[in-house]
Amino acid sequence: MSSAELPAPYGSGIEKPASASASPAPLSPRKIRLHHLQQAKDEGRKFAMLTAYDQYAAQIFDEAGIETLLVGDSAANNVYGYDTTIPVTVDELLPLCRAVARSARRALVIADLPFGSYQVSPEQAVATGVRFLKEGLVAAVKVEGSARLAPHIRALTDAGIPVVAHIGFTPQSEHALGGYRVQGRGDAGQDVVDDAVALAEAGAFCVLMEMVPADVAAAVDAAVSVPTVGIGAGSATTGQVLVWQDMAGLRGGQVAKFVKQYADLRSALSDAAQQFGAEVRDGVFPGPEHSF
Repeated sequence: MSSAELPAPYGSGIEKPASASASPAPLSPRKIRLHHLQQAKDEGRKFAMLTAYDQYAAQIFDEAGIETLLVGDSAANNVYGYDTTIPVTVDELLPLCRAVARSARRALVIADLPFGSYQVSPEQAVATGVRFLKEGLVAAVKVEGSARLAPHIRALTDAGIPVVAHIGFTPQSEHALGGYRVQGRGDAGQDVVDDAVALAEAGAFCVLMEMVPADVAAAVDAAVSVPTVGIGAGSATTGQVLVWQDMAGLRGGQVAKFVKQYADLRSALSDAAQQFGAEVRDGVFPGPEHSF
């Protein structure tokens, strides 16, 4: 999943979250499992997903009650400084997966399989998926693609590897799709529905849709029995996901239309760093109370 900046229109300003006391009861007071997400779909309940790439983010989001954490290939342009998600590798993502999985006590941790690590064949997909469960310690993996990936998803699930199918705009295919463009407009909406049905029938326990019209996402949610997750896909899905740096205002600058910023961490960190630097240069820090 991508957090790249998109053309106008852009999202709204920062808003404070609603009071926790007004929130619905959590899906489970204990470890979130696949069946809890399915129960949410069956009961018409919602769940939240955020990306996480490190120990502290995972701990904070887990303690905040976020049900699912995604170690996304978006680490490419949120951790490693790449321009897109395409360059990030398995070996770069696995340490991040371990950090998040070790730190989250309740949330279900899912990892993206990066570009080039599963598309070649179902056998390659299974080999990579095994590494993520064994070495990355995650509970499930996510793959991007159309109905063409049904054999890969079937092979993964047959091997005991739970799979989220990512359809609509798939950032790993940005060159083939002509850039960051909404998918499924007009007659192409039926293609998105057909992809979702085929991948759910192949064994995907969840379907994630990125940058598709809200009515198409609603049609997908109605067409499949498994939970759905949206990013830029309207409100009809079972779950919603955002890249955490976008959600918390760490990125700065313009954000995509579908992003809502709940904090301004970039300004908070900048202010703290400026104060630290000024106090060091002025000889204020460290003071006597910071010395042994």
